[in-house]
Amino acid sequence: MQGIRHVAFSDAEEIDQTLRATLSEMLGLPAEQVAAFTESSPLFGALPEFDSMAVAGLLTELEERLGIIIEDHDVDADMLETYGNLLTFAKAKALR
Repeated sequence: MQGIRHVAFSDAEEIDQTLRATLSEMLGLPAEQVAAFTESSPLFGALPEFDSMAVAGLLTELEERLGIIIEDHDVDADMLETYGNLLTFAKAKALR
């Protein structure tokens, strides 16, 4: 039976690496491009690959990889605007 894995993340760097790997794989972006993302790198609306369908897949994959639950009310445009915002969100969920 598959469900959400309960992964213990205690390290913000681990979450950063997981988020970068997930973005690269889910959006089909070169790892080098994603590795160069900074806190202010724009995401939704700036990357053609990151459309509304990709958002749904990315959030589902982050739930699986980080062992978190993302509620509908957690998702807003600000969270998806930059890499830094998405990383801050992922850290807040995974480091609880």
